[in-house]
Amino acid sequence: MTLADGTPLTPALGLGALAEKILVHARQCTKVEPDVAPAAAALLGCGVATGVGAALHTGAVERGDSVAVIGCDGVGSAAVAGAQVAGATTIIAVDTDPRRLDWARGFGATHTIDAGITDPVPRIQELTGGFGADVVIDAVGRPETWRQAFYARDQAGTVVLLGVPTPDMRLDIPLLELRVRGGSLKSSWYGDCLPSRDFPALLGLYRQGKLDLDAFVTETISLDEVEQAFAKLRRRDVLRSVVLL
Repeated sequence: MTLADGTPLTPALGLGALAEKILVHARQCTKVEPDVAPAAAALLGCGVATGVGAALHTGAVERGDSVAVIGCDGVGSAAVAGAQVAGATTIIAVDTDPRRLDWARGFGATHTIDAGITDPVPRIQELTGGFGADVVIDAVGRPETWRQAFYARDQAGTVVLLGVPTPDMRLDIPLLELRVRGGSLKSSWYGDCLPSRDFPALLGLYRQGKLDLDAFVTETISLDEVEQAFAKLRRRDVLRSVVLL
């Protein structure tokens, strides 16, 4: 398959998308209980599992921890939800969009910071007794947000790079800072999730009322409405639009 200009198209991760029918390997499929809403289950395939997994697996958030999430789109909000599932007592959501901060509150954020108004680093330190958060998740993936995550964490804390940088991005930071501040610097690919293990577990949390997958679904649309949905996503009007066939 190619675009009109001849650019070849290949299926992402062997799956493809936005088609009425696709052929996948049996190992790429996970059984879902019939009482689970299809729109909610569909979100596990990427965004929700990636964000929740970044908190539960990569960040290894534990009960009583303090967590900050920088960037609260669908994946970042899922990281907030994951921190709540793990039992974090202080969950700080950081974004420049008040609407996204409202969404993050709904998923368990105990505090919010508008980074367009307030420098998040000293504010996160203030909200964590001057120490910094135990785990800071950068769900944006830019050098400036990674630095914020690095300096907003506790010296023995963990930074998780969850957002996807562009190939040209570089990070310039004094090497001594990495040495003296200790802790862990991690990157999270797909939330370190194993679908065969984690999808049933996440659906179990959903059915128990501990993970509100329905709240991620802003709207359900038909296949011929995807262009409008992408426009809404760029305008930050929706958290997730789900195609129902």
